[in-house]
Amino acid sequence: MNNMTPKIVRLKEKKVVGLSTEMSLVDNRTSELWKNFRQRSSEIVNRSSDDFISLQEYPANYFQEFSPITKYVKWACVEVEDFNSVPEGMNGLVLDGGLFAVFNYKGTAQNLQAFFQYIYEEWIVKSDYNLDDRQHFEVLGSRYKNNDPDSEEEVWIPIKAK
Repeated sequence: MNNMTPKIVRLKEKKVVGLSTEMSLVDNRTSELWKNFRQRSSEIVNRSSDDFISLQEYPANYFQEFSPITKYVKWACVEVEDFNSVPEGMNGLVLDGGLFAVFNYKGTAQNLQAFFQYIYEEWIVKSDYNLDDRQHFEVLGSRYKNNDPDSEEEVWIPIKAK
């Protein structure tokens, strides 16, 4: 069972490098993005962590006016020390610091939609927080195994006090 009580964490900004693409839930190109990035991730020499980060940049009001065809930018990336040696064709991004609700998710991608629905439709509503207009991301660490029921990842949701 997933732990539905998040840790509230204040994060300092991080630098990430990776590949990004615009997509929507209807036109989901996540697996293609990750396949391309995994093939090239060894080119990033100044990583500051072994973890992979899946990051979403949503337009303002994405969740208030939710539609599966609304486009957002998805990143497959890793944390780096600096932007001094970004491989050709990749980009750097500053992950904005601030308050986050950090949920642990365990399971396959199939159940993720219900998990996110709970966060956005129930947890946020009942909590002392509103969504903040910053990047959302998932940390895919050593316990992450693609499409394995025992896979674990951290889901970071940007929040601000109500």
